[in-house]
Amino acid sequence: MPLLICFALVLLAAAAIALWPLWVRGRRERIAGRPFPPAWRRLLRRHVPLVSRLPARQQLKLKGLMQVFLAEKSILGCGGLRVTDEMRVTIAALACLPLLGAARGVYPALRQVLLYPGAFVVDRPVTEGGVQSDQRRVLAGESWSQGQVLLAWDEVRRGASTPGDGHNVVIHEFAHQLDQAGGRANGAPALPTAEAYRRWSTVMQNEFDALRWKLARGEPSLIDAYGATDPAEFFAVISELFFERPIELAADHPALYGELSGYYRLDPTGWV
Repeated sequence: MPLLICFALVLLAAAAIALWPLWVRGRRERIAGRPFPPAWRRLLRRHVPLVSRLPARQQLKLKGLMQVFLAEKSILGCGGLRVTDEMRVTIAALACLPLLGAARGVYPALRQVLLYPGAFVVDRPVTEGGVQSDQRRVLAGESWSQGQVLLAWDEVRRGASTPGDGHNVVIHEFAHQLDQAGGRANGAPALPTAEAYRRWSTVMQNEFDALRWKLARGEPSLIDAYGATDPAEFFAVISELFFERPIELAADHPALYGELSGYYRLDPTGWV
């Protein structure tokens, strides 16, 4: 192939790479700008009451994000489950809530959601005494860095219908997705500056230690005990509270609420 043609092909490839983000953004804007299907609107009102708390402007933005999410991510039924519009709309609404504030894409690493009728079994490797084996765990949700989120539909539906109990498996697992955007989940999602990381680390570590101290003494806590498992689970658990019980979280843990509000760029205390 002549050198001139090779050079032209290289330039065309470079131009295509440079224009790709603009093309994706334009496509997403067109999808988000489509009329929201009336049937989906009825499903939201009936099955995801948390959405009705949002100001009108944020409800409109959420619907646009949902349309992009459902256009780009596959939701696949497992274990004989047939995926319905109720399932798709419910999952998309709750998954997109954490995206309402900061512009961080629509879970760019996520390819598909695997939806089971109920709790599912996952084998995890564990090492004890130098011997590695598989440990079977029964779960309602799991977030994988390989581009998949696994969910149990009965728990998704329960969490969506009870928005004030502080437990929501979709918000929990998609908080893990945000945490995993930079690699392994560790409770410290992507933050803009080194100072933001230092402040986040100090507040989260203090609150994490305080939760473990309370649990050790048998004292009650707004934050679920599962949050004491490790920093990644702590971030996911407090994210559930942030969206479902923001007023109580802000009152009991103001520094913690402040960090989450800064990260998500939202103030859900004004939604109620």
